[in-house]
Amino acid sequence: MQLIDNHIPGCYEINTTVLADDRGSFTKTFHHENFKGAGLETMFAEEYFTVSRVGVLRGFHFQTPPAHHTKIVYCVSGTVLDVVLDLRIGSPAYGKCFSTELSPAKGNLIYIPPGVAHAFYVLEGLATLMYKVSTAFSPAHDTGVFWNSVGFDWPTSEPVLSERDRNLPAFGSFLSPFEYSADSE
Repeated sequence: MQLIDNHIPGCYEINTTVLADDRGSFTKTFHHENFKGAGLETMFAEEYFTVSRVGVLRGFHFQTPPAHHTKIVYCVSGTVLDVVLDLRIGSPAYGKCFSTELSPAKGNLIYIPPGVAHAFYVLEGLATLMYKVSTAFSPAHDTGVFWNSVGFDWPTSEPVLSERDRNLPAFGSFLSPFEYSADSE
């Protein structure tokens, strides 16, 4: 496991080792001691997956306090452009995005701390994304920010969106409940 820093504090791309042979491949996506040793969250309340076709964009999604959570996301089929947005007031990256491609061939993950929103766009294939979250889904705290209101250069201007995602508030009108603390990195 290799943690790769980016400009969003506490958010990491995690590279794993993909073991491949003529049968296929094997990738370990979580190891308690490795995560604990790196100071990352190790307790997860839920795990789930989404399946989306090419052109689908989901996000930017997050949960507000007290149900906010750490999230680990990885792709087990297809290829996605994965994007995170820092919503933590006082963060040196507040309002900024980080993106990376996730795919089973790369075997990479994105580690998303509380106060950072998540979105993805399907580039290839039928994409299956796996999620681990440190708190359970809470409809009263589940929300998001409109996908194209943050100045990120998406690969399309007309993605396939859910009704929910079409009606999320713009970043400029979102009052963030998240505060940045260098201690939480």
